[in-house]
Amino acid sequence: MKLYFLGTAGGRTVTFKRIRNSGGLLLKAGRDLIHIDPGPGAFINFFSTPFEPWKDLTAVVLSHLHLDHSADVNTLLESATESGKRKGLKLLAPEDALTGESRVVLPYAQNLAEVQPLREFENYRLKEVNLKALHRHRHHRVEVYSLLFEHGGKRLVYIPCGKFEEYWLQYLPEGVDLMIFNSTFYSKRPDIDHLAIPDVVEILRSKKPQRAVITHYSLEMLRKNPLKVAKEVENLTGVKTVAAEDGMVLEI
Repeated sequence: MKLYFLGTAGGRTVTFKRIRNSGGLLLKAGRDLIHIDPGPGAFINFFSTPFEPWKDLTAVVLSHLHLDHSADVNTLLESATESGKRKGLKLLAPEDALTGESRVVLPYAQNLAEVQPLREFENYRLKEVNLKALHRHRHHRVEVYSLLFEHGGKRLVYIPCGKFEEYWLQYLPEGVDLMIFNSTFYSKRPDIDHLAIPDVVEILRSKKPQRAVITHYSLEMLRKNPLKVAKEVENLTGVKTVAAEDGMVLEI
């Protein structure tokens, strides 16, 4: 498995003032190339990688519908399917990203791909990767899932935005190869449904993955310096922790 971090911006200010790049991340595993949470800039930043959407992309996955995670999803679907000529692209997303007033994937774009709504605890087979939707959790009234990707004996957990609650620990697997945290804040903010560094520390102490990555930074996190924060997390948990940078490539 290899990860390409197209951007590391989190939240409104850092994303929409382009203090950091955004656009989510690519996961390359076997014959699969999966774009996870294609927020603003995902399409343009894709071309900083060795890949081309219309040749290489096999799936797009949305953890939830907020625009910093989904703004470029329609553009990617159009590009990767060559306006519908290339078949077999999969789109996996929560139901509220696909239907209703809040949907972010246009009906036209949905017709270009093989669409599967994410459901709590269900498994989805891509070309070679198995994807499991873990617990559904709270994030400002939208449907959001943590995600488990498995390939070739390797396991990756992606924990997107949300308000950490103790019940998560029942559903997050132990000892995975990598956990990625959308750790937006350094300090906990009880009135905002976002992960903070104390939540990351609690999860890592409990689940002990081989490595961890923090990303999706707010202004507060940038002022604290993510590199220093990652070292702090590593010292507190004993888990090797990396601060994601725009354009970073990480092999699992």
